[in-house]
Amino acid sequence: MFTGIIEALGRVTDIREENTNKHFTITSPFTNELKIDQSVAHNGVCLTVVSIDGDNYTVTAIDETLKKTNLNYLKTGDAVNLERCMQANGRFDGHVVQGHVDQTGICEEVKDENGSWIFTFGYDGNKGNVTVEKGSICVNGISLTVVNSREDRFSVAIIPYTYEHTNLHQVKPGDTVNLEFDIIGKYVARLLGK
Repeated sequence: MFTGIIEALGRVTDIREENTNKHFTITSPFTNELKIDQSVAHNGVCLTVVSIDGDNYTVTAIDETLKKTNLNYLKTGDAVNLERCMQANGRFDGHVVQGHVDQTGICEEVKDENGSWIFTFGYDGNKGNVTVEKGSICVNGISLTVVNSREDRFSVAIIPYTYEHTNLHQVKPGDTVNLEFDIIGKYVARLLGK
């Protein structure tokens, strides 16, 4: 389980294809604290560490993951939002994030608010996922608060710290992002038959 509070930005140092899988090698400030078989969220996608070499570690994404997330668009040198799984005695600063991306969305607009930014994302509203005003949403692994909820799009307000310390500062209109909708909202929507 994760909380959507990004610990660090990693960099993709290598991508290797093997059959329908992709092996991503990442450098991060906490690589020396990782161990094989540990879960780490990459842009909100929970992946397992399969090897460690110095400051680099490698994770594998299978075809199913590549089809449902933005990981297939990653290139060498790209920044990736990283979060290790939550410790049982840790603070719960974000919201419940599983690391299971529901679908991707498209950045429709980035509006500079002279000290903050408003990002608007569109998504396929036919997949049963919903947002609510002031509810939680996970975008590229970042726990954010919805400020404008509509049937197939939503907006979030971004403070300077989040903008600078995540890969949101690189997201522009037309870019694909990973979306994990609030787990409580998903259960309520299922119970109500939406």
